[in-house]
Amino acid sequence: MQEMTPYQLLGGEGVVRWLVDRFYDIMDSDPSVKALREMHPADLAGSRQKLFMFLSGWLGGPSLYMEAFGHPRLRMRHAPFPVDSSARDQWMYCMKKAVDELMVEEWLKQKLIEAFYNTADFMRNQPE
Repeated sequence: MQEMTPYQLLGGEGVVRWLVDRFYDIMDSDPSVKALREMHPADLAGSRQKLFMFLSGWLGGPSLYMEAFGHPRLRMRHAPFPVDSSARDQWMYCMKKAVDELMVEEWLKQKLIEAFYNTADFMRNQPE
């Protein structure tokens, strides 16, 4: 029997889309992450779509991002932005709040937070 992917465990496309939308809604409305919000375009539609496409494949679902844009090359794509520990922590604050609202088991939430943190930490490109 094949193990289920995080994408399947979460509930598939609709839940991943909800997670991305909730993440950006938090980022767009919480003044404590103003610096992170300012790194993004005024219209978040493109950011929402790209993160949805990326997370779809990253979580074990359809590789939408790779099919459309090729390898994500996350560090290269984030190079133009000053990603320091504060930016990482603001990103994680938004994602953790969104993940906390998911209707899934606690162990899955913890695995997601750990994986998101490792990836967000890898994006840092500024000396501390």
